[in-house]
Amino acid sequence: MKSKYFGTDGVRGRVGTAPMTVDFALRLASAAARVLAPNGGRVLIGKDTRVSGYMFESALEAGFVAAGVDVMLMGPLPTPGIAYMTRRLGCSFGVVISASHNSYEDNGIKFFDAMGSKLSDEVEARIEKMLDENVLTQQSQHLGKAQRIDRSRIQYQEFCASTIPKGMSLKGLKIVIDCANGAGYKVAPRVLADLGAEIVPIGCSPNGRNINDGCGSMAPELLQLTVTGVHAQVGVALDGDGDRVVMVDSLGRCVDGDQLLYLLALARHAAGELKGPVVGTVMSNLGLEHAFKDLGIAFVRAPVGDRYVLAKLNELGGTLGGETSGHILCLDKTTTGDGLVSALQVLAVMRESGSGLAQLTAGMRKYPQVLLNVRVAQRFDPSAEPRVLEVAQEVERRFQGKGRIVLRASGTEPLIRVMVEGYDAALVKKGAQEIVAAVEAVAKARVGGLS
Repeated sequence: MKSKYFGTDGVRGRVGTAPMTVDFALRLASAAARVLAPNGGRVLIGKDTRVSGYMFESALEAGFVAAGVDVMLMGPLPTPGIAYMTRRLGCSFGVVISASHNSYEDNGIKFFDAMGSKLSDEVEARIEKMLDENVLTQQSQHLGKAQRIDRSRIQYQEFCASTIPKGMSLKGLKIVIDCANGAGYKVAPRVLADLGAEIVPIGCSPNGRNINDGCGSMAPELLQLTVTGVHAQVGVALDGDGDRVVMVDSLGRCVDGDQLLYLLALARHAAGELKGPVVGTVMSNLGLEHAFKDLGIAFVRAPVGDRYVLAKLNELGGTLGGETSGHILCLDKTTTGDGLVSALQVLAVMRESGSGLAQLTAGMRKYPQVLLNVRVAQRFDPSAEPRVLEVAQEVERRFQGKGRIVLRASGTEPLIRVMVEGYDAALVKKGAQEIVAAVEAVAKARVGGLS
């Protein structure tokens, strides 16, 4: 069944526009309580730093308490931190109020089950079905209670630190940490400092409106300048909700999720600790696939979205996977993508090997790649449009088997994503522009009712 509200990562949209309204959040809480805690229980609610998080937190709290579910309010904490603390505190389920890497005008609501894993499509469908029911209000003796437990974030900090080898210190490393003015602004600098690193924090002064604004994993330019400016060995950039990470080497060059995945897989392979295939996505760089082939490491592609990478890892018995954007899954350490935990794994490899990021990723050659987003009035399947397919097939023929094209609708925004990569940068750029023009033409015709 096609989902009406849930996308690839929960419910998301522009604040004040359906579904991201207070009344919808109240109904969603009531529906989720019916499905995930029908006999009562506890829910953990966390959020990032968006100003709208306060009102959605209050609406969800009211809906859960009215349905007879006890509420634990964590406040700002990375999404993976809520997943971890949901499991640690024995909650029935967890909720995160965040729109991840989007600007502050957007927000979202996503769920974790009692084990800290994302909900299946089937469970989300059951929640959507319950949205048509009236908001449930129990009698007074059966109402839930609410309490703030923001100091419990220390337990998550301790967990993150425990994911690197026991006794390892980061003393001697100068690290610039960019938290995107988001959910990781308290815990990430403290974890790195507690491990002995000298830290230079940026993007750690949220005001409710500056999340992901010219900082973080989506905009690493400030991090690149800062790393070279303060002569740091490495830079770490999280996104607004802390589940993505990109890094910067000592020369200010960005190291994306594909390169980090290569580095971690290579280290685990050399140590005999790599289990199952490494899982990327259809957007993973072709150079990553070729590098793994040269090393004899099995590599499998999943659809875009860390939930699909996770499903493929579980299906094939793997423990390491990720996306170019910086969603890295280290299932030997935690249950979901965690930007801080992933960064710590990379820092541990640097510490153990005595090498920098540039040296550790030198074995992977990135193919030239262009990713362009076409904003549309409503999402559609570009691969089902004959005009788009005709242009894409012509572009692909020019690569003579040494390139790839991926067309897809974003699962979280009204965007059509066009990715072209190949051995020749000029062909890649020209081909991407031609395909984008075709997508724009189709989008315009659809708005005008011509197709």
